[in-house]
Amino acid sequence: MKKYVSMVFFVMAALALVAGCAVQQVPVGPPKTITPVDLSARVQAGQLVKKVDNFLVIFDASSSMGEAYKGERKLDRALRIARGLNQTLPEVSLMGGLRMFGRRALLSFESTALLYGMTSYETAGFEKGLQSIQFGRGYSPMELAIDAAALDLAPTRGKIALIIISDGKDMGNGPYIAAKHLAAGLGNRICIYTIQVGDDQGGKGLLERIAKASGCGSSMNGDQILSSEGMAGFVESAFFEKRAVRMDRDGDGVYDDMDQCPNTPKGVAVDGRGCPFDSDGDGIYDYLDKCPDTPKGVAVNNLGCPFDTDSDGVQDYMDHCPDTPAGAQVDENGCPFDSDGDGVYDYMDKCPNTSRVAQVDENGCPFDTDGDGVYNYLDQCPRTPKGATVNERGCWVLKGLTFDTAKWDIKPHDYPILDDAVRILGHNPSMKLEVGGHTDNRGAAGYNLELSRKRAAAVMEYLLKKGISKDRLTSNGYGFSRPAATNDTPVGRAKNRRVELRPLF
Repeated sequence: MKKYVSMVFFVMAALALVAGCAVQQVPVGPPKTITPVDLSARVQAGQLVKKVDNFLVIFDASSSMGEAYKGERKLDRALRIARGLNQTLPEVSLMGGLRMFGRRALLSFESTALLYGMTSYETAGFEKGLQSIQFGRGYSPMELAIDAAALDLAPTRGKIALIIISDGKDMGNGPYIAAKHLAAGLGNRICIYTIQVGDDQGGKGLLERIAKASGCGSSMNGDQILSSEGMAGFVESAFFEKRAVRMDRDGDGVYDDMDQCPNTPKGVAVDGRGCPFDSDGDGIYDYLDKCPDTPKGVAVNNLGCPFDTDSDGVQDYMDHCPDTPAGAQVDENGCPFDSDGDGVYDYMDKCPNTSRVAQVDENGCPFDTDGDGVYNYLDQCPRTPKGATVNERGCWVLKGLTFDTAKWDIKPHDYPILDDAVRILGHNPSMKLEVGGHTDNRGAAGYNLELSRKRAAAVMEYLLKKGISKDRLTSNGYGFSRPAATNDTPVGRAKNRRVELRPLF
């Protein structure tokens, strides 16, 4: 038996290797690099002042990153970006980290891993973490990586820059919701920056929403920073604040050597010559105007700000939903959010995290037509009769029914479980039923198939003895071909050793 299991493992590993390689075989040229700009001198001169104390890079190493983009794997392009950042960032006092998501190794089921940190940042240490990323494998659980990042960042103090490098492809809305939760937990300590690799439009929209979740940060395409100057600009904006060294004695933002009005009162807004003005022409001088960029023709109050009649934070001239109820959160158009995209605004949605594939009622909650406690979009057995015990898939199972090893006879203490099924069939006299036997994956396939058939037949025989008509029943065995849970844990295997009753009607 051990020899057989080893052979099965070998075959499965070989198939996984072939599947993984199929994604990676993208014709690429020699590795490219970004020549880093040395920012150390500007830091030492005080022109760049550190504005964050911690940073964490979340790196997408899922299978879609093995696809080609502009003559190279997206994974290689992403590594160039990450290395360019690492080589451009001066070794200032920072806590740094690198987390990936995707499948870390060929035979690993680990979907996200911290490859470096959180620790005192060093260029060499971060590079060592990047060197462990060689392939794009597995699905794209960005939301798991963002949830894990919350634990990575929990012990830190001070400001945080979270940088996500990904194509954003085929991920649903889960990463955005995870980012919202992360930003809510860390408050104004965190800014999120997303860097898209590739040109997937759905991915672009997702990454833009994630960047907005923190209220600061930005979203860009990696093509914008795949140059020395572009990368230096990104590092400056994410990690530093610029400090002018030229003199501005009146503090109006115009250097003295260009200021034609050098004695402007402090705090008064000025034009390019350093002189006060009313830039938006709304009749309110800029030094009194709390909204100095109001479009021409827009009505303003005595502070120079456009009206916001429904007080949702979006001014009337931009508000597409001007009558939003008080307290409802809105988007940039002034319309209430529908985070899960189910057609029910968040402020009315009693089930705010519904899957996009689910149909919902007026409260935003998925339907459960057969009342078995499993929503329709998750229910693989949607016609289960009332009173039946179901598993996570919504299928009628004889929960608690057990068999001795290699046996199929039913023990007396399990009779009440079967009698309950008899009772339900009695309440549904027109229902026909398939009795299906299932096993876990331990042992040979042929042996498990026969064992599952015998156990299903034993259950069917019991139902017949209890008066259920033979023309209402069929039995079948599926061995371990239809697992209901993972076979990698004792709990999962226990769930797979089951008998399911499938209504045929």
